[in-house]
Parts: sequence; C-alpha cells; structure tokens
Amino acid sequence: MHKILIGTNNRAKTKAVEVVAGKFYPDAIFVNQEVSSQVSNQPMSNEETRQGAINRAKRLMQDFDGIFGIGLEGGVQEIADTMYVCNWGALATKTGEVFTATGAGVALPKEIADSLKEGAELGPIMDVYTNKKGIRHHEGAIGVFTNGFVKRSDMFEHIMLLLIGQYELSLKTQNAKLDLQE
Repeated sequence: MHKILIGTNNRAKTKAVEVVAGKFYPDAIFVNQEVSSQVSNQPMSNEETRQGAINRAKRLMQDFDGIFGIGLEGGVQEIADTMYVCNWGALATKTGEVFTATGAGVALPKEIADSLKEGAELGPIMDVYTNKKGIRHHEGAIGVFTNGFVKRSDMFEHIMLLLIGQYELSLKTQNAKLDLQE
C-alpha cells in the first residue's frame, strides 16, 4: 500500500494528485495535510512559486509518514510587462530526494495584473472577476482564460505526470545500480 501525502486541501490540486497517482499506484491511500508553503500567499515569481511547492513537499515528509509528499503551488510571474499564471509541483521522498516540475501558463488581463501588483491574491480576484466563489478549487484562472479548455486540475495533472515520471525513473535507476553491484 502506498500512502501519498498531499500538502493542501485545495480540491483542484487534490483531484490532480488522486487521478494521476491513482493510475500508477492503484492501492494508494491519499492523505491531505495542510502545510505552509513558507512563501507569500500570492507568489509573484517562478522562483517563489517553485520554492513554495518544495517547502510543502519537504514539510510533509518531515512531519508525516508516507511514500512521498506532494507540494503544488500556483503563482504569477511577469515577463515583458505581461503577467502570467505559473504553477509548480514538488515530490519529496523519505530519503530526501526532491523532484520538481512546472506547468502551463496563460497571460492575465492588465486589470488583474494591476490588482496583483497592489497586493491582492489571484483567487479572490478571480472570484470577483467571474462573480463566482471558489474559482481556485475548480477551473482556476487558467480555466477562465482558456475558455474552459484547460482547468486547474488538468494543469496540475500534467505536473503530476512529470513528477511521478521523474520519481519512477529514479527508482528504476537505483534498482539498476543495485543489480550491477550484485
């Protein structure tokens, strides 16, 4: 049995972990543990967003028992006067290995970027923008600005595939090294 730790209670992120990891580990038990990203509530760069995902994954493995911990973090980054959604994931193991991956991004309208620069968080801004509640748990900003073609959970599913692929390659490589030593 695989106990997989998820460093959030966000429904879109949880769905992504359960869908993808469930394909590779059908006997998995998923445990959500809200852990701090130790970065801003609204990460404003790729670097900060990535660090938040790493911090969540590592904290899970420090505080709880599982085969691995998953940290998923959403943020924004500015490139050439355009603000984009950015997303990162991290998978931390019991042995201290950390794998990271990034996902899709989409440009945000100027009025949303301006609010972010003034200190607002994307989730609440999107709730006002769409006149809906809890956008971050459902389609997310990426879903809104791709007309529903890519939802937040879809984007994090892609990140999960990248993370599990790296993790499984690491296991395969470790096993090959052990076979050579025998």
